[in-house]
Amino acid sequence: MDEVRRRLRSFSDAAATEGKFLDWFERLYEHADSNPVWIPWSKGEPHPMLVDWMENTNRSPGTALVVGCGLGEDAMYLAELGWKVTAFDIAPTAVQWASNRYPHEDINWVVGDLLQPNKEWEKAFDFVLEVHILQAIPEEFRIPASRNLSPLVSPSGQLVCIGRLSIDDSVQQEGPPWPLSEKFISSIGNDLKSIDFTPVQFEGEETIRYRAVWKNE
Repeated sequence: MDEVRRRLRSFSDAAATEGKFLDWFERLYEHADSNPVWIPWSKGEPHPMLVDWMENTNRSPGTALVVGCGLGEDAMYLAELGWKVTAFDIAPTAVQWASNRYPHEDINWVVGDLLQPNKEWEKAFDFVLEVHILQAIPEEFRIPASRNLSPLVSPSGQLVCIGRLSIDDSVQQEGPPWPLSEKFISSIGNDLKSIDFTPVQFEGEETIRYRAVWKNE
């Protein structure tokens, strides 16, 4: 895992030096060459905080959008629950890899960019999921990207964001990833109603995770 983190940082630093700050995602997926061990956020299963939310709420399946789908575990989980899923990632290699792993008829795999989301997606999804994406991009892109999430949520729909929580905002963090402050997280929902904020520390981890949920009313 240390070697994976070093390689991730090297791709991120190189992309930043070239002024192509988000290219490191594609570079990492290409380097992985279909070996998921090089993708540190892929655990081969849906995120447990997503599973917990779905198992403890009475959401009827509808349309879902998975932001930065990676290798597709969360998208596949939602599809198996009966959701009609659109899953996108900025890295074409990730999208191809995920679609090969999970060729489900209810998943539409798309190359896309949260900084410039498809205009047809506005208010189109009953469930919008963002896991570990905002924390993986520099602040100058993170802020405008975060503002593009809530407009994608349909009336009565939900937005769920999951990531690392910064406990001490005075400490300068080296990233990616960059743990996010509670103040920043609260701003993601914009004009949506906050219905959940859950910090969690998983066994064996020093990192504090969060799940934030908003509803469009």
